Amino acid sequence: MLVFPNAKINIGLRVLCRRPDGYHNLESLMVPVPWCDILEMVPARTGEGSFTMTGSDLGGCPPEKNLVLKALKALETELGQALPPFDIFLHKVIPNGAGLGGGSSDASFALVAANELAGLGLSKERLAEIVLKVGADCPFFIYNRPMMMRGIGDILTPFDIQLPEGLAVAIVMPEGEPVSTKEAYAGVTPCGKPEGVGLEEELLRGFDLWRTSRVVVNDFEPSVIAVRPDIATALAVLREQGALYAAMSGSGSAVFGLFEDVKMAERAIDSFEGCRCFAAPLSV
Repeated sequence: MLVFPNAKINIGLRVLCRRPDGYHNLESLMVPVPWCDILEMVPARTGEGSFTMTGSDLGGCPPEKNLVLKALKALETELGQALPPFDIFLHKVIPNGAGLGGGSSDASFALVAANELAGLGLSKERLAEIVLKVGADCPFFIYNRPMMMRGIGDILTPFDIQLPEGLAVAIVMPEGEPVSTKEAYAGVTPCGKPEGVGLEEELLRGFDLWRTSRVVVNDFEPSVIAVRPDIATALAVLREQGALYAAMSGSGSAVFGLFEDVKMAERAIDSFEGCRCFAAPLSV
């Protein structure tokens, strides 16, 4: 079975408060984008399964720490029995440490594939509960549609966003060390519950991000940009190239811009040298 785990972007990301358990309550609109890894899972040729990973950003991560294998282990724990052995091939394309959810997407797509290959018949809701144990943003990729996210990322509500016809996204991963999630949270200042119209209410008014730029913000940007000025530079270039809206995705370090059409998005990424970039229509 061949699947293509895709990335996501965050349109607005508010860090509301720190919780007693050490996590943070968040609010964000998460939207899937078609920048994809490649994951193949097939019945094992021998009595033992295998895991092979290729592509970019391998970073010396041992297989046992890969989120695909962690997700399958969580599924076995939930079932109380071993899964049939699989030969698993993962080719990484989505950058790591980018705030694009690549590893979480891999984990979720692996559960969906295992559910089908093993004939488990588990619902999306059950799969989302299981993969939440692997990562807070993993359940989003089970549903893989625009979702308003709250809590630590575990409270998801479908959101029928109305996008302008032809809208496209350009994503840029600036050169330099990836931003660790731990470091990003250590530097962020929770905003508290914003006064007036919240993120969801503002977006329900319509997708006019020029008007809503004061509300549709990423609270991680100030502290991350303070140590990674190249992120601010990338955002400035996207805006100069005509982005209707530009922001950091998640806790960084990737940034994205929304453009009127895909040709503008493609021209925008041509402005960057030495960066990993992606442009495509944004259809949801």
